[in-house]
Amino acid sequence: GKYHVFFQYSPGSPEGKTLRCWGHCEGENLFKMRYTGIVLSPDIPEDKDGVYSGCAVEKDGVMHIFYTGNVKEEGDYDYITAGRGANVITVTSPDEVTVSEKKVLLRNSDYPDFCSCHVRDPKVWRDGDGWKMVLGARTLKDEGCVLLYRSDDLERWEYVTAVTAPNMGYMWECPDYFEINGKGYLSVSPQGLPHFEDKYQNIFQSGYFPLKGSIEEGKLGEFTEWDMGFDFYAPQTFEDESGRRILIGWAGIGDSAYTNLTIPLGRQHCLTIPREIRSDENGRLIQNPVSEIKKLFGDREDVRSGTEFESPLPFDMFMLTDGDFTVSLDEKLHIGYDSGEQLYTLRFTDEKYGGGRTVRRVRSEKYRDIRIIADMSSAEIYINGGGIVMTTRFYPEGDRVKLSVKGKCGGIIEKYGGGRND
Repeated sequence: GKYHVFFQYSPGSPEGKTLRCWGHCEGENLFKMRYTGIVLSPDIPEDKDGVYSGCAVEKDGVMHIFYTGNVKEEGDYDYITAGRGANVITVTSPDEVTVSEKKVLLRNSDYPDFCSCHVRDPKVWRDGDGWKMVLGARTLKDEGCVLLYRSDDLERWEYVTAVTAPNMGYMWECPDYFEINGKGYLSVSPQGLPHFEDKYQNIFQSGYFPLKGSIEEGKLGEFTEWDMGFDFYAPQTFEDESGRRILIGWAGIGDSAYTNLTIPLGRQHCLTIPREIRSDENGRLIQNPVSEIKKLFGDREDVRSGTEFESPLPFDMFMLTDGDFTVSLDEKLHIGYDSGEQLYTLRFTDEKYGGGRTVRRVRSEKYRDIRIIADMSSAEIYINGGGIVMTTRFYPEGDRVKLSVKGKCGGIIEKYGGGRND
């Protein structure tokens, strides 16, 4: 009856300079979450340098949490082949707030010999009468892969196989396996991909492979990026009580050249809107905000091409498109489509407004509709029914923006109602 969101948290520093913990929020719905405090913090030798990413599952009414305990030894190490410990650690919780004593399940010596010291981010799921787990890894040959393990009791884990793809970076982080309509998908966040004008544009990427057969067979289809904007990384999915597959991503990417202007306020990153994931007839995944977001918005107004108007933040705007168009926020953030180039573009023309963000592009011959949901410092753009998504942070001076709409488009805008019907 509750949703729980655990997130990696550096409470003493918005730049992440203090040890990483896990914070926790909970709520009866996805848009009224209560922060309950820090659930996990570094307090044993096996996680002394940070409680890193992981997951949680339920068994017999008890929550089992899994995470990576990070250890960095002092000395002259490269921290790739030596000097780093990556421990899979578990705790149980009867109430999602208090946790049991920590238990180390896997250490560096338990991983295959071809692995470097970079193995992390366990994701566990039930498979029949047993359990499976994937871990992201970097090999000694600087190739990213996922390690697959199995267990009967969530404590004793047996290595099964490694899953990889050629020319897909030196490290795969934050793996996630899930099924939709009986078809398996492997989501990973690769590091070290080459950059192009219309794909792999961020320092690190996130995307998914459709599986050809079981995950044990390791046959991967074409890699597709989850999000083509500036700020999206490390997504994870879960299935809720109604059977929806829901994705939440981190609206941020470490080591980026651009910044977030909220740092002086003591905060930097945030999470994305929860997205329901479905597949189309070709097995390609479609993302859209969960339907209950509509309860947050109230008054509707028509949007016509060639108009300029002010709107309070947040807002939810949906438009049908029939060719070239541009939507601008304060004449500083521009979202548009060029049918000649078959290119959607997300572009900042003011350095401060975008915190140093410049331009992101995605190529598509289709133009059907666009939905822009803008919060106080983030915007998510859903294109062609959620077939393409672009997420960015942006920094207006107040709580209102001037919208300019040009070209072959038109629709409606809904303004924030503070939780109508709630």
